[in-house]
Amino acid sequence: MTPELVAAAIKGPVAELDSAWSTSPKTLRRARLLELSGWAFYVAGRGGVLGDDTRAETVAAAIGVISPDAVRTGWDAARKVGPAEVAACRLAECARWGDEHLSTLPGLAELVRLCQLVVDAVDGAGLALFSACRATPAPDGGLGAAAAVLVHLMWEHREGAHLLATRACGLSPVEAVIAGPDGEEEALAFGWRPPFPPRMPLVRKHIYAEALTDRIVGQALSALRPPDRAQLLTLLSRAAESIRSGGRGPGGA
Repeated sequence: MTPELVAAAIKGPVAELDSAWSTSPKTLRRARLLELSGWAFYVAGRGGVLGDDTRAETVAAAIGVISPDAVRTGWDAARKVGPAEVAACRLAECARWGDEHLSTLPGLAELVRLCQLVVDAVDGAGLALFSACRATPAPDGGLGAAAAVLVHLMWEHREGAHLLATRACGLSPVEAVIAGPDGEEEALAFGWRPPFPPRMPLVRKHIYAEALTDRIVGQALSALRPPDRAQLLTLLSRAAESIRSGGRGPGGA
């Protein structure tokens, strides 16, 4: 498989694994312990890697698809804890989840090795959140933690690449959300307000943006030999299937 085809194929498993830890009850409980809403925990958890002194407008630009007003609400609420601390806590939750849910996966060491090669190969130009997250010291943990954090970095890489691609294709942030699979529902969740642009005229640009995203992500995947790319897809798909079917590592809940 070409790097671009593998990039398209791993999109689903990577998103599924990243969503599993970020929406788990234990992860969200960490937000409550910090006396933060889930929204503030999400916004500062992603943007906090840019540092406490970063302006909300800069965070909104880096995330790209969330309404600037919604970003500002979450960012300002997180200042009482410190966005950088929130980001560290959220990444620690990713690592904890990985050790609890991925540590017994067959081929885990190979998954970590391959993901690490891909993450290391990413050219961070234009990818502020990915680059800042990659530069953040990894939380303590075993191979499961390492796998979860690396998959999160791969998810952040695609998100950043997709932002570049949608803008290159002429989609505004809200248009990019409307053109996506969840449309107006996701736009509302991201703080955008109606009236929304009609979806159908945006679909062709969205399809092209997805192909361009695959090409950008594929640049890092080209660091792997073709058999390793196929193995990475297999291992990520098995990991996602394990989570989907309720598989857990030691200590899972």
